[in-house]
Amino acid sequence: MAAIVYFRKISETEERVEYEFGDDPDHVERRLTMDKASCTSTVQDEQVDYTFLKTSRKLNALHTERGVWPERGMSVS
Repeated sequence: MAAIVYFRKISETEERVEYEFGDDPDHVERRLTMDKASCTSTVQDEQVDYTFLKTSRKLNALHTERGVWPERGMSVS
């Protein structure tokens, strides 16, 4: 069974970057915040599940690869 998650940056400061994410690109209600210094993330709804972890890992991978936090993207597995 395939899993897909979409994400979109909604704000960025010196310390943090915030994203909306979800499994439907037209309906991304959940939010996560990435701490830039530690590259750790927290989820606003406190639901630490596969979708949140998948999004967090993809964001960290893209940041490591590109050196910037992505504006938007998706992860498929």
